[in-house]
Amino acid sequence: MASTFRSLVAWQRARALADELHAVVVSWPAFDRDSVGLQLVRSIDSVAANIAEAGGRWTVADKRNFLLIARGSLYETEHWIDCATARGLLRRDHADDVAGIARALNGLINRSRPK
Repeated sequence: MASTFRSLVAWQRARALADELHAVVVSWPAFDRDSVGLQLVRSIDSVAANIAEAGGRWTVADKRNFLLIARGSLYETEHWIDCATARGLLRRDHADDVAGIARALNGLINRSRPK
């Protein structure tokens, strides 16, 4: 039985971007891969992982906390994407990908507000 987090658009988009960025980063020169690349892959993997972890938490406050951590990791991902793009390591603009994840993630966060 698959966990319910897999049906969340925010998780699906974060996971897809993580897989895409990983495929690109592994081909970078060692220094770039081990510095910017590692940070980039860790941050985007953290987004999807924290969304998944939120799905397994019992209380609304606990779920919300992990979703907020995911949003922080998404901002970190945006930073590393900007760095990689400025350094000529990424050719594609990923701003739309990040914005799409942010919209979906913010929707989850807003629905998890205490009533």
